[in-house]
Amino acid sequence: MTLFALLLSVAMGIGSLAWGYAQAGLMSFARWIVIFGALWLIAIWRRWRWFSYVGLAFNFLAAALGLWMLDFAPGWMFAGAIGGLLAWDLTDFRYRLRFAASDEERHAVETRHLRRISLLALVGFGLASLAMIIKFQFNFEWALLLTIVSALGIIQLVNWFRKRTY
Repeated sequence: MTLFALLLSVAMGIGSLAWGYAQAGLMSFARWIVIFGALWLIAIWRRWRWFSYVGLAFNFLAAALGLWMLDFAPGWMFAGAIGGLLAWDLTDFRYRLRFAASDEERHAVETRHLRRISLLALVGFGLASLAMIIKFQFNFEWALLLTIVSALGIIQLVNWFRKRTY
């Protein structure tokens, strides 16, 4: 469950940054962002925990550059930063989860942690949507991303409730 959330966070963060840069016409930067995302996925596969720090710094720097210096759409830059933050957190959490005593304890800790970061992501996407509305940049692509993230959140919520009833 944590691995799926980690991979989704990397894809969401990198994809949002690449999409934001591509919309601004900087396709070469968007390609480099996607290449970095592929490297990050390889690092997850190889279990290079240190790469999550590089990924977090990269996502925050790319988002800050796009937001403050190049005046890109704030939603895509916020989503990229949120994705990087979630991926960094989940990478460290996966490592710490190895030390859980039992499978029940592991599952309980994993569930609580995913709930907390889901709330963080919800607040972040809410603020990003507010920024998009204020700057009159709320568009179909952003609504589509919110729909996908909301659907994944609802699926996860249904799974949690289903597991609690058994």
